[in-house]
Amino acid sequence: MIVGAVQERAQNERRVSLTPESAFHLGKLGHDCLIEAGAGEGAGFSDDAYRAAGVTVVSSAGELYARCDVIAKVRAPEPSEVEQLRAGQTLISFFYPAQNRELLEQARRRGANVIAMDMVPRISRAQKMDALSSMANIAGYRAVIEAGNNFGRFFTGQVTAAGKVPPAKVLVIGAGVAGLAAIGTATALGAVTYAFDVRPEVAEQIESMGAEFVYLDFADQATDGAATGGYAAPSSPEFRDKQLAKFRELAPQIDIVITTALIPGRDAPKLWLADMVAAMKPGSVIIDLAAERGGNCDLTVADQKVVSDNGVIVIGYTDFPSRMAAQASTLYANNVRHMMADLTPAKDGRLVHNMEDDVIRGATVTFEGTITYPPPPPKIQAIAASKPREKVKEPTPEERRAQESAAFKAQTRNQGLLLVAGTALLLLVGAYAPESFMSHFVVFMLACFIGFQVIWNVSHSLHTPLMAVTNAISGIVILGALLQIGSSELLVEVLAAFSVLIATINIVGGFLVTRRMLAMFQKS
Repeated sequence: MIVGAVQERAQNERRVSLTPESAFHLGKLGHDCLIEAGAGEGAGFSDDAYRAAGVTVVSSAGELYARCDVIAKVRAPEPSEVEQLRAGQTLISFFYPAQNRELLEQARRRGANVIAMDMVPRISRAQKMDALSSMANIAGYRAVIEAGNNFGRFFTGQVTAAGKVPPAKVLVIGAGVAGLAAIGTATALGAVTYAFDVRPEVAEQIESMGAEFVYLDFADQATDGAATGGYAAPSSPEFRDKQLAKFRELAPQIDIVITTALIPGRDAPKLWLADMVAAMKPGSVIIDLAAERGGNCDLTVADQKVVSDNGVIVIGYTDFPSRMAAQASTLYANNVRHMMADLTPAKDGRLVHNMEDDVIRGATVTFEGTITYPPPPPKIQAIAASKPREKVKEPTPEERRAQESAAFKAQTRNQGLLLVAGTALLLLVGAYAPESFMSHFVVFMLACFIGFQVIWNVSHSLHTPLMAVTNAISGIVILGALLQIGSSELLVEVLAAFSVLIATINIVGGFLVTRRMLAMFQKS
């Protein structure tokens, strides 16, 4: 089969669906690759780089459509591009069939087989083909960078000779792939990050990244937000009212808002209303990643930067992945070539469109003159619904002091009991044991007590350095045991031999563990 990549026609679109590296892998599957001249220039891939990878560069899109069996694109095709498809030809691109019914019907009439990369099911086996997640990851990262470019202060707090600078406060609405990428980037830059999602089961993911999950006082949040496939579901009016009330409460203290909320097949829900924008401080920034579907903010205008009456900057760019064209093209081209790998199971260059395969069936929207959208519902949820965790109430200073006092009393009582038991044991042994034994026994008891206190009170992060010290102690144990092996008493000889064995195991084991840990830090 011949796989071809055309140059994107959308304004400001610099991504490309085929890279020299992905072309190399497609060649291993038995496919020949063509690309339209100049298609990779915007992403930094020259025609010469493609030729060096064995790709044929053609002069026009018309020639490419005529020669190729499979056409790869990034953006959804224009009607004029669909009109160039022929019966049996396969198109792989973003398509958004729910919003492009006329385009879907046109592809059916042309007899083309269309694989929509935005319809790849969100199951474990299909993660390598999940182009939506690849692009959303880039968009979330780029959103924070764009916010920093328009925000007039540091993200991280600083204490300087000229004064103290507080950290920026960032609120991320929606904890999907884009939201989590934004959370990770904002946290890494030092901002105090808050995040909200209608699915309470993602709270643990948010908190593990260093952000604070915004809880709502809503009893049915666990069932109100979850949906099949890892997406959010439309909220009830009661839940929405609670949600908006919480956002109004947060608006005056938030410096940067990044909204990512989308529901498949629907317009973007309005979550950051005009009155919330009016409550924000001048110079605050709103990045609306849902701008292409109408936006989550009332003031969002697609592909534009708007400044509100009170000086809040609202950015509705729809080309965030394209602003990192090289990285986005590399990831998207990898998604496409993994899809091609599933379509070429024998790696012989022969396309097998297996409609029994869950991934291929889910992504296929037209096949052999028939519209196959919508696909069967996914069998596995991407994120299993779970009960929300109860928010832990922080103790008051008085409660904390009471807890510390109770813990101190319990520890003192336990140590007192141990001291009494030890004294009784010493008296009992001293009444019957010879004098020479008692001196050794006292040393033994003190060594056990001191060793226990030292080892168990060491921080976990210091256990590895402590191993070197314990090896030295084990060496002393071996030396002492060797001196006692020649004793005339059988019991002393047995205990000495046992001490040598245990100490040797400790030294050898410590040496092996230390070597292994040092190897982890060595450059390969």
